[in-house]
Amino acid sequence: MNWAMTDRSYSQRRACCLVGLDRKTYRYASKRSGDDVIRTRLRDLASQRRRFGYRRLHILLRREGIEVNHKKLYRLYREERLTVRKRGGRKRALGTRAPMTIPQGSNQRWSLDFVSDSLVDGRRFRILCVIDDFSRECLATVVDNSISGVRVGRELDRIADMRGYPCMVVSDNGTELTSNAILQWQEERGVEWHYIAPGKPMQNGFVESFNGRLRDECLNEYLFTSYHHARDIIEAWRHDYNNHRPHTSLNGLTPKEFTTRSKQDHNQNRLYS
Repeated sequence: MNWAMTDRSYSQRRACCLVGLDRKTYRYASKRSGDDVIRTRLRDLASQRRRFGYRRLHILLRREGIEVNHKKLYRLYREERLTVRKRGGRKRALGTRAPMTIPQGSNQRWSLDFVSDSLVDGRRFRILCVIDDFSRECLATVVDNSISGVRVGRELDRIADMRGYPCMVVSDNGTELTSNAILQWQEERGVEWHYIAPGKPMQNGFVESFNGRLRDECLNEYLFTSYHHARDIIEAWRHDYNNHRPHTSLNGLTPKEFTTRSKQDHNQNRLYS
């Protein structure tokens, strides 16, 4: 087209007729915006959430007030050559993150993780453990053969009905905890969710320490004949852990005693301030 009009001095009408192209199509200029803001934020989120695909990134963009059709977002995702890389056989840490400070009060930050065990007949079960990082109190030990992201959100709501919602929840990058159900839960409740770096379990050290105590003092000490039996034993151990078992990192206090003393100290400081 351009060659015919510049080198051969053909008119636009004649050049379009020669190639069978409508003149409106030749003169059409795209009005599509460059979407630079969306592209930049999409790249930033993809670098922060390297295990998130375009669907979960779409949720994060909506949360920030960036409204975009999911089909358009998928096109931008492909044009930016973003993808979730397949993992190799060996788990490796994909980077480090800044260490979090220790919370200064109860119900500011919860940590959660899963522990697995089996019944005497070989059936496996999982335990969802939820810890208050300040007091080390175990808020829940949910036992079942399978625990989905929807179930995790429901259990967190149950705890919040008694205590209120925390400012932050810390977890690893398990499939249940990075599911759309959990992303929707944290968006609707306004709770910040911090994912530790893959391969760095000590970034979630409070619940990892609790898991070690649970396995050493309870799971390795009993043979569980049924799910109901496991729930009763583990719940009894949790009650003992919170109310009777001295905690070395709390100067020998139990989590309940530590929480009560912290509230008393806080009230005294307010009284004399």
